[in-house]
Amino acid sequence: MARRKPKPGDPKKAIAYIRCSTHRQELSPEAQRAAITAWAERDGIEVVSWHEDLGVSGGSPIDKRPGLLAALDAVKSEGAGLLVVAKRDRLARSVLVAAMVERLCDRAGARLVSACGVGNGDGPEAQLMRTMVDAFAAYERALIGARTKAALAAKRARGERVGGVPFGYRDDGGMLVQDAAEQVVVARARELREEGLSLRGVGRALLAEGHQPRTGQRWHVQVVKRISGKA
Repeated sequence: MARRKPKPGDPKKAIAYIRCSTHRQELSPEAQRAAITAWAERDGIEVVSWHEDLGVSGGSPIDKRPGLLAALDAVKSEGAGLLVVAKRDRLARSVLVAAMVERLCDRAGARLVSACGVGNGDGPEAQLMRTMVDAFAAYERALIGARTKAALAAKRARGERVGGVPFGYRDDGGMLVQDAAEQVVVARARELREEGLSLRGVGRALLAEGHQPRTGQRWHVQVVKRISGKA
């Protein structure tokens, strides 16, 4: 028996999805939110909910992205006809992941669109453009990975320390040493987790107590998870 075609969602309602794995300004959550907001205002679209995966690689599978899973659920529950991202590479740097999201949106009676307009539409030209954008995003991810691997290998060969400086420490001539001020925050995060607060709750509590993250205006869940030592 053929699968029943899903009821189309409201074409004037959208679920927004934001992803970033770096702190580059042009890829920041704020920049993506601004692009989507401008698109919605221009086209008369209501963005009914926003979902984020911060510090998540574009190659991560769907089941490792709670924000994307929540966005896909919201498409169904809100009866939205659109799942919008600022640019296609914000959705994924994997052709397979992008295709899976497209399929899930289609099953929910919705379309995946980008605020920048690239790849939108139902014609063969738009389909080709989407495939090309997703393929180049996957290639760029692989290229970045290869370059990073080569750079790290060169640093190791020179006897240099590789990897970022974890919160709670600082780089002292290539050696990691504890940072007294950040260690206070680490200890407080662990106390809050022991008190039963969620990772997001710990982040909010740290901000309320005046403890700022190194970058950004809020604590990313992954950072809190790392410094608190508990999932």
